[in-house]
Formats: sequence, C-alpha cells, structure tokens
Amino acid sequence: MLRSSPAGGPFDFHGEHYRVERGGLRAPAGPAPPIYFGGASPAALEVDARHAGAYLLWGEPVPAVAARIVRFKNEAGRPVRIGLRVHVITQAIADEAWAEAARLLAGMSPKRIAATQTRFARMDSVGQARMARLHGGSTDGLTVALNLWAGVGLVREGAGTALVGSYDEAAARLDDHAAAGVDEFVLSAWPHLEEASRAGRHVLSRTRAGALTAVSAGKR
Repeated sequence: MLRSSPAGGPFDFHGEHYRVERGGLRAPAGPAPPIYFGGASPAALEVDARHAGAYLLWGEPVPAVAARIVRFKNEAGRPVRIGLRVHVITQAIADEAWAEAARLLAGMSPKRIAATQTRFARMDSVGQARMARLHGGSTDGLTVALNLWAGVGLVREGAGTALVGSYDEAAARLDDHAAAGVDEFVLSAWPHLEEASRAGRHVLSRTRAGALTAVSAGKR
C-alpha cells in the first residue's frame, strides 16, 4: 500500500489484515518514501528483507546489534540502511547524566514496574522479549553494557534502553554502533526538546564522522 499511494490513485488492496478500495492520494506525490521497519521475529525479518528501506533496531549491547545486522543483511541480499532507535541521557559531566537516569528510576513505582512487566510477559513480540531480558524486571544491574542503561524498559514499551553518559561518551557509543554497521540513529529522551538540543549541539559534533545521520524523535 505504501508503494501504491505515492503514485496517485486509486488502487485496491485485499490482504489478510487490510482491505482498501479506491485508495491513494489525489495527485501523484513523487517517488515512494523509504519504509522504516523493524522487528526481531523471523516473520518480521522476512518482511523487512523484502520491503524495508531502512531496518530499525532497538538499543542492545553492540555485539548483539552487530549479529542482528549480519543476519539481516544475509537475509536481505540487497543494500538496506540500518537504523538504531535508542534514547539518550547526556550531560557535559557523566555523573550528571547518571544522576538524571537515577531521577527517572526513582519516579518508577514498584507497583507500576510490576504491572508493566506482567503486561509485557503476555505479549508475543520477540523484540519486546529481548528488551525485557536485558533487565529481567529488576531495578538491579540496569547498566547492561558500556553506557547502555535498560531502566527505560521497566515501564516503557518498545525501545527500552538509553545511552547515558557525558557528551564524549555518548558520541563514542554512537561511533561504536556505526562501526558495527548502523547508518542512522533515531534518538529521543526527556525532556524532549532540551535533550534533542544537547544531542544535536554537543554529541553528534563529537562523533568521528563529525555528524552522523540522526533523527530526533518526539515523545515516541
């Protein structure tokens, strides 16, 4: 459907999950936009390999990210950009960034964590299960790799990790992921505007590339 709509309309589509009759745009909008798609299950990997313009991963330790990239590229057999969806908590001084992570953790009540983890356990999402395994529902041992904090995933569905540290440390971790095969980064944090400004002004400029391809996400 995404490939048919930009070409104008109308078009019909009858699939297993969606039915469209005389869909499309009123006027041609040019080439179809790239499709950013993720998923860790075998079924999602198959769809990504055929259709994705950019394959999105959630933040995990770099070796796990690198292994998934190799697996995906072997499956796709064609050039596809790789993106990483991760939160960032950065300050000029690392201790201040970790203090902010601790402040966020302090706002997560045990009752809310338990309820959220129970809900996650009922899901059949492979990606969500991977996020949950990083912290195991516990507030202990949330630093799962160098500057990678899994506390977000205690109460947030989806991307549940954050790069935490100084500007130099955050930039170094982005470089590590770029070396592992990541082409683009979708970054977000809290407060949204302030953290986006810090990442754009102080982190990206410190990467080896000088300015990696990055998109600052909003609330999601």
